[in-house]
Parts: sequence; structure tokens; C-alpha cells
Amino acid sequence: MRILLWHVHGSWTDAFVRGRHEYLLPVLPGGGAWGLGRAGRDWPASVREVDPAALDADAVDAVVLQRPEEIAEVARLLGRRPGVDLPAVYVEHNTPKGDFPFTRHPLADQDAIPLVHVTHFNKLAWDNGSARSLVIEHGIPDPGQLYTGELPELGVVVNEPIRRGRVTGTDLLPAFASVAPLQVFGMKTDGLAAAAGIDASRLTVRGDLQTRELHRELARCRVYVHPMRWTSLGLSLLEAMHLGMPVVALATTEAPRAVPPEAGIVSADIDELLRCAQRLVANPDEARRRGVAAREAALERYSLGRFQDRWDELLADLGGGTLHPLTASNDGLDEKILVPARERKTP
Repeated sequence: MRILLWHVHGSWTDAFVRGRHEYLLPVLPGGGAWGLGRAGRDWPASVREVDPAALDADAVDAVVLQRPEEIAEVARLLGRRPGVDLPAVYVEHNTPKGDFPFTRHPLADQDAIPLVHVTHFNKLAWDNGSARSLVIEHGIPDPGQLYTGELPELGVVVNEPIRRGRVTGTDLLPAFASVAPLQVFGMKTDGLAAAAGIDASRLTVRGDLQTRELHRELARCRVYVHPMRWTSLGLSLLEAMHLGMPVVALATTEAPRAVPPEAGIVSADIDELLRCAQRLVANPDEARRRGVAAREAALERYSLGRFQDRWDELLADLGGGTLHPLTASNDGLDEKILVPARERKTP
């Protein structure tokens, strides 16, 4: 199949485009949210950058939507309506924001476009109404068991920790820094030590490294710490488990399902997390043993092959024309979905 999708979430896209299809990624001269293309990533030749203005409507077999605005944008670009005369599926990457647990999904109560959640928690947390909803869990290209744990430090991967604050557990970092020095990887992490009130000797900002370098450097840390309060399921957690790192994670969202007890600890008790982190830093053999268990669990549940097989099943279903067209009641999807992104007024 020739599948149209925007490059929205890099790590998820990295797994998705390694499948058995041809992937069309819109690219614009300025890049940005609507034209990132490959963004220089080392992806297969089956991933093609396309000029959205020059897209041949007949050259697209299906579209994978990831933002509500894309529904109207696809209709504008191709003259084909997702879920009506173009097979479509919508991927929800995020936990709901706002009035949880009453947050209604933008695609709730329509039967034209299947709604795919990347975690079981997401499916549970969103109000999906009567929309066909299912879960396809993440898959990770295996980086290999790179763990050395040679540094008695805690590794953290987080994007924009200063802006996102409590969402990413930034306020918890000083407590972890009291146990062992932190190495923090991710976008917009400059100035984190000062912002979090941590002595610079206890926190090293590593920045946004290329994937291979990130894996290599993160795997040198003795323990992976996942302090996220309200994220879907940070793929960095699954990457760390694939690397063979022991895990210390907050018992929030999907983490309790992803991390088995033998891989480290998952708890909402911060003192318990700190004690475990301290023990693992002080006991390299235990850390390595728990890291092996983490890798085994990740390979079993979050393998790239399992992810691709599930997606192939769904895409085959889409291609078979089993979807029902939009009913009259669903034809009036919320205006924020139907208005093309570039025409929307932002407050």
C-alpha cells in the first residue's frame, strides 16, 4: 500500500515506516509541523518525501491521521475524504488533556475512521464514544543490549522539562539527584539544573543527541529513571529497556504494564523509588540482572515485528473496504476537525 502520513512523532514514525509498504511524507521548504519529511533520518528507500501540493490523489491508498486537522487537510489536498472515499485510520499518541476523565476524543461517535491508541491506558482514559477503538502497542527497532552501567549515575530522557514541569516530573529530579548524579538527555534541557534548583555538579545536560549516540551514552548510566506523571508511554522508557537498563519509574499511565517487577521498580511512593535507585546504583550486579529482565520483557511485548504485524492486519482491513461510510449524524464533525490547519485561527 501507498500510505500518506505526516512526520509528527519521530520515534513512532521510525518504527512505522520500517514496515512492508510505501510511505509518503509531505515535505515543505521550511519544514515545520506540516512539512518535516524525512528530516534527515536514516529510513528505508520506501519512505518518500512528497510535495503536498503535487500529490496525485490516485497514488494514495490510505492515510494515517495523527491530528484532527489532518482530516480536512487531506480532503483539500486530494479531493478525497478520509473515511469516505479514502481508507483512513487515526492514531492517538497522547493522554487526554483537560477535564480528565471526561475528556471527549475529537473522533468520538463516528464510524468511518478507526481510532488506534498506542497504549491501553490511552484507550481507557479517552472518552471515545461509539467510535471503533483499538490498541496497537508500540514497537521499537532493537538497538541491541548496549548496557554497560559503568557510570554510577541515573539516566533520564525528557523533552522540554522546564516548560512541561510537573507533567514530566521535573520537580522530582532534585530528590533523585540527592541519590546519584543525573545525566539528562532530550530537547530543550539547557538550564535545567538552575531551573530545578539542582547543583550543577549533580546534573549533566547531554542535550538532544542522535539516536545511536543517545543509546550508547544512556546505556553507560547505571539506572534509567522515568519520572513522567502524565505522558502516554515515553518511548525512551522502552528504548532503555531494550538497551538492558534497570528501570525506576513512576506508577502512572502505562508504566505498570510496561515494566515487570523483576526489571526494577514501578511505584507511586517516591521514597520507595529513591531507595531502589540508591540500591541499584550501589549494586552493579543487581542492576545488570534487572536490566536483562527489562530487555526480555521489552522484546516480548514491544518488538518491531509484533508492532508491524498488528499494523499490517489493520491496514489489510482498511484496504478490504470493511469500513462504514460517515453517517448523516457524523457528517457534522466538529468544525475544528473540518477546517484545514492553515485556515484555522489560533487564539
